[in-house]
Amino acid sequence: MSRLKARFDALKTSGRKALIPYVTAGDPLPWVTVPLMHAMVDAGADVIELGVPFSDPMADGPVIQLACERALKNKMTLGKVLAMVKEFREKDKKTPVVLMGYLNPVEVMGYEAFAKSAAEAGVDGVLTVDMPPEEAGEFVPVMRNAGLDPIFLMAPNSTPERMRKVSEIAQGFVYYVSFKGVTGANSLDVTEVANKVTELRQHLNLPIGVGFGIRDAESAAAVSRVADGVVVGSALVSRIAEDAKKPDRALARVPQFLKELRMAIDKANA
Repeated sequence: MSRLKARFDALKTSGRKALIPYVTAGDPLPWVTVPLMHAMVDAGADVIELGVPFSDPMADGPVIQLACERALKNKMTLGKVLAMVKEFREKDKKTPVVLMGYLNPVEVMGYEAFAKSAAEAGVDGVLTVDMPPEEAGEFVPVMRNAGLDPIFLMAPNSTPERMRKVSEIAQGFVYYVSFKGVTGANSLDVTEVANKVTELRQHLNLPIGVGFGIRDAESAAAVSRVADGVVVGSALVSRIAEDAKKPDRALARVPQFLKELRMAIDKANA
């Protein structure tokens, strides 16, 4: 059983919802990432999404675009991201880690080499933003054979046909993008999210995490009532950006914000 499945199964049994924070590896400085991952777990994170910096993050808004720029200036590479996961695993063997990014760095490394290296480092799932399920015929078997869960995005305009396709190949969980647009926008409509999640459940037998537009405890709590997990990215990364020149402060502020989200989510589902 994968770490992701074990974690979501345990959460379901206890009646809790997953808190899934996203941070960009190497932002604001490479040495911050692993301590920040541990701090987020201590603050209540159930799954960590670790962003692989990319020069053209087309699905992301300005906040995460700038985070990628900062990380790339710090000479971050896919190989260095995997090394960070390996270092994280020295102390944490249980918390699932999902790499979130774009296909190009994986293609440069090669599917087989990437999957082998990622599995050896302790990665649990891979979400490639620009890999549609219809084009994942070669990608998915390689990931699965290495023990990595292939994770896919669903959107408000996803058709039943695409939902069925994703249900055939996805593992771990499905990431539902709460609105059409880029990360960091403020267009969250929880009623629309609830309706779409209900539709998704008719076609998918996987946990559903909802992201985009989660900016505070109130929005996290509201989404947690209808989803299996709450993904928060830009709201965290913006705090890191504010303290880019004082990373020690970011190591304190980000976990504190996550604790607020954790408390709100647990209260909403008590």
